Amino acid sequence: MFRKPALPCGSSVPVHRFWPVTAGLFLMLAACGGGGGSSSGSPSSLLAYTIGGTVSGLSGTLALQDDLADNLQLSSSGTFTFPTPLVTGSVYSVTIAAQPSGSTCAVSYGEGAVSANVTSVVIECNPTAASGRWAWFGGSSSIDASSVYGTKGVTASTNQPSAREAPNAWTDANGNFWLFGGLAYDSGSNGGLLNDLWEYQPALGQWVWISGSSSFGSAGSYGTQGQAAAANTPGAREAAGAWTDSTGQLWLFGGLTAGSSNSTVQFNDLWRFQPTTGQWTWMGGSNTSNPTGNYGTQGVAASGNVPPPRGYPVTWVDKATGILWLFGGEQADSSGVTALFNDLWSYDPTTGLWTWVSGPSSPNAAGTYGTEGTAATTNVPGSRAAAMGWVDSSGNLWMMGGSGTDQAGSTGLLNDLWRYSPTSGEWTWMGGAATVRATSVYGSQGVAAAGNAPGSRAAAMSWTDPSGNFWLFGGIGYDQSANLDDLSDLWEYNPGVGQWTWVSGSAHAAASGNYGAQGVAASGNLPGAREQAAGWLDGQGNLWLFGGYGVDSMGSQDDLNDLWSFAP
Repeated sequence: MFRKPALPCGSSVPVHRFWPVTAGLFLMLAACGGGGGSSSGSPSSLLAYTIGGTVSGLSGTLALQDDLADNLQLSSSGTFTFPTPLVTGSVYSVTIAAQPSGSTCAVSYGEGAVSANVTSVVIECNPTAASGRWAWFGGSSSIDASSVYGTKGVTASTNQPSAREAPNAWTDANGNFWLFGGLAYDSGSNGGLLNDLWEYQPALGQWVWISGSSSFGSAGSYGTQGQAAAANTPGAREAAGAWTDSTGQLWLFGGLTAGSSNSTVQFNDLWRFQPTTGQWTWMGGSNTSNPTGNYGTQGVAASGNVPPPRGYPVTWVDKATGILWLFGGEQADSSGVTALFNDLWSYDPTTGLWTWVSGPSSPNAAGTYGTEGTAATTNVPGSRAAAMGWVDSSGNLWMMGGSGTDQAGSTGLLNDLWRYSPTSGEWTWMGGAATVRATSVYGSQGVAAAGNAPGSRAAAMSWTDPSGNFWLFGGIGYDQSANLDDLSDLWEYNPGVGQWTWVSGSAHAAASGNYGAQGVAASGNLPGAREQAAGWLDGQGNLWLFGGYGVDSMGSQDDLNDLWSFAP
């Protein structure tokens, strides 16, 4: 869906990346090549180059390492250079060996291959917040970790899902976490789409493989519509819509996969999983790929209604009524041309009926913003995919950003904030820009301000805490310097006062992770920048984060399977 942004040469870039440019399609993108070097065997190939960059906000003493060998201590902000030059073709990897007292520093663009003097490493330091700590609870601190499935249905301390992006996540009625499918890569350079279902029990701290296959590309087994069965399972996919209903059952809609010759395959099937029985039920939609949808009459529930197939929609649950909501998403035709939606749908689990609520039935529509803060029947967000969503204490649906279309019809990443009232049936533009490509305005860490705003982004993680505040982490988007890459910033939004607070993480893109000791919360801990991760909220109001595509502890960028918790 998203194109991997080009990074500065000499920065942290993967050797290659199969990127979902459109639904179910994957494109290999080459890393940028550096200038100044020569071909192997020439005299200039023996030239040595320095590794350095800039540090900002430093108070105290910061200890750095390059490739765990070259050490450097810094006590002030400014430029820095490691003492040992590296010859052409060498790989550098800048990491933090020790954090300064009272501050947390993060490294961006800290890995690459040497072909000229490197000055692009960015280190940003910020005062440690008085409250709020990240803790690394499991998985690998390196990219591309393989799964350890163990025995199906048996918990074990060694079990772990593989590194993956765009899986689905739920929290059940007992506070346990669930993870399904996604696009995965492992240390053996194998990759593909999965349909494995995992459960994580926070109290026990262990994973258990529940159902689905341990192999890539498994087909679905639909059984009879409306009937649960042990053999039923959705097929391998990524970027589906997901809900947990008021009874603790897990719901899954649509998603993306790839057919033969990298053709687009997408779904509009609706599934329900009952954690107490461990069985899937195919509830509706088509059991074939690339079906058509049926809008019916706007505002009227009907048995023939079903949304067109798509991936990366926004989903919400109205806890008071039990209604499931779905907005937007993307699909692609056989030529790889992407269609973005801005239709709003509701599904009633009691009646089993879909209703097309608002928005056009044709794709790629621009937004109608109206007046900021004023609801109107004519307001509607533009078409988009991979936006972030929350539900407030009054049952209103909130949405931010995504990859889509602004009020002028331009396409790109967005940071507009919207609220939908199911009672009035009206959208309100609540903040952010009405145009694409807005940069982040961070302000002072830990301080709410009217001018603060996360930059345009997509595929970030979002939570609503028990106090009704909204939380946002990472995604692919624009940092404070207008750089486009994966982000590691954590934000809190108070809907009562309408202000954002930058809580933690880096204001620069592509920041490496600082893992610390496993299971120990510490002020210096930070997950690396990432997108398309999974997230949960536990019974104590802690935020949990798993995997995604992002940056590990050494600055390498690819799929992750690390598990983190943040205590607000």
